[in-house]
Amino acid sequence: MSIQKNLHELRLKVDGLGPVRGLGFLSDLFRDKVVFSTSLGQEDQVITQLIVENYIPIHIFSLDTGRLFPETLDLLARTESKYKKRIELLYPERSSVESLVQEQGINGFYDSVENRKSCCYVRKVEPLKRALAGKSIWVTGLRAEQSPNRSDMQKLEWDEANQIIKYNPLLDWTYDQMIAYINENGIPYNPLHDKGFVSIGCAPCTRAISPGEEARAGRWWWEDSKKECGLHAR
Repeated sequence: MSIQKNLHELRLKVDGLGPVRGLGFLSDLFRDKVVFSTSLGQEDQVITQLIVENYIPIHIFSLDTGRLFPETLDLLARTESKYKKRIELLYPERSSVESLVQEQGINGFYDSVENRKSCCYVRKVEPLKRALAGKSIWVTGLRAEQSPNRSDMQKLEWDEANQIIKYNPLLDWTYDQMIAYINENGIPYNPLHDKGFVSIGCAPCTRAISPGEEARAGRWWWEDSKKECGLHAR
């Protein structure tokens, strides 16, 4: 049975469920073929808390690109300590990183959109493909409010690049709703968020945003292109 062909039926069952019931339903249906990729952003910290504290058997992993903020790595350690759960770290292939840096230089991603996308592919997209291989459901922390190109997403979407169904349990949550949940539940988060960093990725590619800027304006700020790295290509 092709899960893509049954996507409409799954949507009818999941759309009316809240995040906890939705995560539980999919984990029961697909067993060990449901995984959650956390970038340790605020949305993902909420989902980690929902999974762990509700004993939902979903494997959690994160991508260590080699260029993360120290604050992000410290948050990883604090999260594992709080929830008594190990988060699997996936790394880019060493030979691919070495070839990339040899060709572009250590910060060659600033030189062109093509270079930057190549860096994102080596450090993020390829490791993600390895993590998703053979799985059925990929849980993400995407919210419709985050950027214009995410505003028309659905909670369950077919991800063609990875041949997997993507589940966005917080898609319809507002920013204020998310922050309130974090505060009410004592969820650890990156201190950079309190310094104007809304969307946090690799250190060389992320800056704080100014009042009035959209949430992802601080990602790859030197580009005019669509603010995506390829993980959530549509």
